[in-house]
Amino acid sequence: MTMAGPVTAPGFTDVFVGRGGQLELFARGLADRRCRGFVVAGSAGVGKSRLVEECLARAEGTGLRVARATASAAARSVALGAIAHLVPAGVDLSDPVVGFAAVARRLAGPDGRALVLLIDDLHLLDAASAVLLRQLMDAGVVRLLGTLCTGAPVGEAVDALCRGDTVWRVELAELDRGEAEELLRAVLGGPVAQWAVRELHAACGGNVLYLRELVTGALERGALVSDGEIWQLERGPVRGTARLAELIGARLAAAGRAARPVLELLALCEPLPLADAEQAASPAVVAALESAGLVRAGLDGRRTSVALAHPLYGEVLRAELPVLRRRELLVRQAARVEARGLKRRDDALHVASWRLAATGTADPAMLVRAAAQARYAHDYRQASLLLGALPEEHHTTATRLMLGETYFELGDPQRAEAVLAVAAAGAASEQDRLAVAMARSFNLFWGAAQPDDALKVIDAARAQVTTADGLRMLDHNEGSMRIASGEPVRGLSLLEDLEEDIHQAPDPVAWLTGAMMKPLGLELVGRTGDAVAWAERAHAAHLTVGHQTLCPHPAVQLTLVNHALSSHGRLAEAREAGLRGYAELAGASTTPVHQIWLAFSLGRTEWLAGHPASARRWYAEAAALARTHQHLRPLGPALSGLAACAAVLGDLDAAEQACAEARNCLWPDVFAGEELLGEAWLHAARGHFAQARTVLTGAARRARAAGLGTPEAMLLTDVARLGGAKEVSGRLSELARHSDSTLTRAGARLAAALAADAPDQLLAVAAVFEQAGADLQAAESAAAAACAWQRAGRARRATAAAGRAAALAGRCERARTALLTAAAPTAALTAREREVALLAAAGTRSKDIADGLQLSVRTVNNHLQHAYAKLGVTTRRELATALDRRVQADAGGLTQLLNSDTAQPSGSRTSA
Repeated sequence: MTMAGPVTAPGFTDVFVGRGGQLELFARGLADRRCRGFVVAGSAGVGKSRLVEECLARAEGTGLRVARATASAAARSVALGAIAHLVPAGVDLSDPVVGFAAVARRLAGPDGRALVLLIDDLHLLDAASAVLLRQLMDAGVVRLLGTLCTGAPVGEAVDALCRGDTVWRVELAELDRGEAEELLRAVLGGPVAQWAVRELHAACGGNVLYLRELVTGALERGALVSDGEIWQLERGPVRGTARLAELIGARLAAAGRAARPVLELLALCEPLPLADAEQAASPAVVAALESAGLVRAGLDGRRTSVALAHPLYGEVLRAELPVLRRRELLVRQAARVEARGLKRRDDALHVASWRLAATGTADPAMLVRAAAQARYAHDYRQASLLLGALPEEHHTTATRLMLGETYFELGDPQRAEAVLAVAAAGAASEQDRLAVAMARSFNLFWGAAQPDDALKVIDAARAQVTTADGLRMLDHNEGSMRIASGEPVRGLSLLEDLEEDIHQAPDPVAWLTGAMMKPLGLELVGRTGDAVAWAERAHAAHLTVGHQTLCPHPAVQLTLVNHALSSHGRLAEAREAGLRGYAELAGASTTPVHQIWLAFSLGRTEWLAGHPASARRWYAEAAALARTHQHLRPLGPALSGLAACAAVLGDLDAAEQACAEARNCLWPDVFAGEELLGEAWLHAARGHFAQARTVLTGAARRARAAGLGTPEAMLLTDVARLGGAKEVSGRLSELARHSDSTLTRAGARLAAALAADAPDQLLAVAAVFEQAGADLQAAESAAAAACAWQRAGRARRATAAAGRAAALAGRCERARTALLTAAAPTAALTAREREVALLAAAGTRSKDIADGLQLSVRTVNNHLQHAYAKLGVTTRRELATALDRRVQADAGGLTQLLNSDTAQPSGSRTSA
C-alpha cells in the first residue's frame, strides 16, 4: 500500500464529538423555564467555545432568536463595552428603571421567548454589563450562554451572573482517550492506530486546542500518515506547531523569572521531591505555580512530589534550554540524589540517565544497575542507551545478554544476534551458555524469522549442556517453536512435562517461553478449553515474576488468552482480554512487536464475531505496525484478514490490494491455509462461489496435513457457508467429535443443517452461534432457516426467521454474505396493516381501534391477521417484538439487503 504524503491540516471546528452529554443537558435547559443561563467552565483550550457554538446552533435550530457579545480585556475597560450593541441608541442607563425597560423592549421577541445570548470568556466581562445581563435574565428577556475559564479571576458582578439555581453550570473536563480517538477519526476521516491515539492523547493531556496543534504539526512534517487503511504516527517525541510553542511559552513566561529555575528542573527531572523543588525556588513560588495550574503536587509513597501539570510544558521548556544550562541542572540534581544515598528503587536509574545525558558517561556499575531497572520496567529504549554507553571492558556475558534481549524487544533482531553471538563466544559456564542459547534461538525464530538457524542453535546447545533441567529447557524452547511452525503435535510432545506451576520450574524465563506457546498448540489440535486454562495460568504466573526476570511484559500473555478464548467460542471474553492487554502494552514503554501480534489476534476475534469493520481496523493496525518495524511474520496473516473483511464489506478494491501485498509475504507455518482466507472471500464477494470453495478446501487440506484441526474446521465452516455444506459436513462432524470448541461444533451442526435443509436445526444452531458471540454466523443460520421455511411453503415461519436474521445482522457492521442475501423476501405491511398492528402492539383493543379508525371490528381483525401472517407471529406480544425488529432492520437498510435479488455485491468501493 502506498503511503500518503503530508496533507493540509484539518479544521477541528468542522467536527463535534465527545460532548454529546453536555449538549443534551443544554437542550434540557432550553426546555426548562426555570433555566436562565448555561455556563460552560473549564481550562483554556479544553473546547468550551466549540461546545457553546454547538449549543447556540441547537437553540437557533429550535426557532429561538440568538445573538452574540464579545468579552475582552479591552472591552472590560469600558462600561457596557461587551454588550453596547444590544443597548438602543440614546438610552440613558443612569436611570436604572427607564434604561432597563428600554433594553428589555429592544431584546424582547414577539413570541415572548427569551433571546439566547452567547458570550465567550465571561471572566473578562465588565461589571456594568454583568449587572444588566443579570437583570435581563431574571426578567426572562435573555438566556445566557457563556464560557468561563477555570482559575481566572472573576469579579463580584460576574460571579453573581454565573451563579444561582437558575444558572446551569457545566465543568468541561479534558477529553478522555476514547473521546480523543473519536475526534481524531472524525477530523482525519479514517481510523487512527491505537499507538498514535495514545501518544497524541498523552501529549495533549486531553486539551482540544493542543491536540489540534499537535495534529497540524505532525501532518505538516509528514509524521502522521495514512496507508489508505489507518493513520500511523512515527515513533519519537510528539511535536506541535510554532504557534503551540508560543501559546505554552507565553503561559510559562507569565509565571515570572523566579519560577523559571524550578520549571526548567522539572522539565528535565520530573517528578521531583518537594524538598528538591523548593531548593530551586522558594516554597511560595512553588505554591503559586500549583495555584496557576502549571505544576501539580501529589504523594509518592510517603513523600510529596512535584511534576509539571501538562506534558507539553516540558517539551517547550527543554527546547529552550541551552546546552550548558541543561548540563548544569542535570549534574546538580544527580548530585542531590547521590548525596541521599540512592535510597529509592529508581534512584540509580535516574542518576545514571541524568549523568549520561549531561556528560555522555556515568559510573559503569551504576549504568548496569540502571539498565537492569529500565529493563525490568520494560523501558527497552532507555536500557539500550545505558548499556550502549557501557565501556567495552566492563561488558560481561550478563550485560550482553541483557543488551541482546533489549534489541530484540526494540524490533532490531540483527543487532540482537550480533551482540548475542559475542555473548555466546564469551560464555564460560554451562548456565551462561544455556541462557545465551535460549535468547539467541528466541531472537532468530521470532525476530529474524530464521527458524532453521534457531533450531541449529538449540541443537548446538544440547551438545554443551549436561544437566537434565538444562536439556528440558531446550526441549521446551524447541517445543514452542515447533508449535509456532505449524507442528502442534510434535511441539506438544516436547512440552508434555512442562510444570504447571512456574515456581517448580528451574528457570522462570524458560517456563514462560513454553507456557506462552503451549496454549496455542492445545488450541490448534482442538483442546481449546485446556488452551484457555493454560493461557490464563501463564498470564497469572507472569504477573508474579514479571519484575524479577528478563522477560517480556506480562500483557504479552493476554495475546494467547485472547486467541484461546476466541477459538473456544467465548468471543466477548476474548475481546475484553485482548483490549486489556493492548491497553497495557500501549501504556508501557514496550516494543511494538507484541502489539502487532495482539492487534492481529484482536482482528481475528472480531472476524469470528462477524464484525468485519472492527476486524478490519485491527488487521490494518497490525499490518501498519509490521511494515513500520519490519516485523514480517504477522504481516501476511494481517493482510489476508484485512482482505477478507474488506470483501465482506463490499470494498473490493481494498480487498484486491491487500491480497496482492499478502501474496508476497513470508508466512508462519502455523497459519497454513489462512493466507488464502482473503482470496476466498474476495472470490465470494464477486459471486464466484465455486472458486471460493476451491480455495478454502485446498487451504483446509493443508491445515489437515499439518494436524491443525481448529483452523481446518474454521475453513471448512466457511466452505459450508458458501454453498459446500454437503461436501464438508462429514469431515466437520469428525473434527467436532475431537474438539471442545463451541465454534467447531456449531460449524459442524451448521453444515449438517444446511445439507439437510432443516430449518429447525438451523435456528437451533443460530442460537448457539449467538451465545458464543458469533453474530454473523448466527444471522446467516437464521437467514438460511428463513429460506428453508419459504421453500417448504411455511411463510409465517419464514418471515419470523428472516426477522430474527435481520436483528442479528444489525450487529454485523453492514456485512454482506451469500447466506444473508439469499434470505427469502418477506411481504411488506400495507399502510393500514401497519397502522392497525402498531395500535394492537400498544395494547389497544380491536373495538377501540375500529372506533378510532372508523372501521368495523371485523376489518380490523382481518388486517391484524394479515400482519400476523406477514410477520410470522401469533400473539400481540410477539407482534410488538416483531415490529420493533422491523424498525431496527429498516433503520440499518437490512430489509433492502435481505430482499436483494442477488447474493453478489456491487464491485464499487464503499466506506467501511
